[in-house]
Amino acid sequence: MTYAVIDVGGNQMIIEPGKFYDINYLPSNPGDIISFKRVLLFSESNAYQIGTPCLEHILVKATVLKHLKGKKIKVFKIKPKKNYRIKQGYRQKLTRILIEDIFN
Repeated sequence: MTYAVIDVGGNQMIIEPGKFYDINYLPSNPGDIISFKRVLLFSESNAYQIGTPCLEHILVKATVLKHLKGKKIKVFKIKPKKNYRIKQGYRQKLTRILIEDIFN
């Protein structure tokens, strides 16, 4: 089983080839091929490589599938005795990517 831990958008994710993941919005078009160079850990058949902080010779290729919005978060603010109430909603912009391959 091959997997890697990458740093993308300030988050660390465990990824595997052939699966898709939702990450923070990337300004690219659906169908574009992108690469991630900040690989923190790489595992292939129980052989581990750990970067300090990154592995330079490992490259992850992914395809942008689509852009979407995340789950709605409701924000409610209230100040007691002042008749101040405000309700807002927020949806994070996300990008869905498909991991094509992890090159060694």
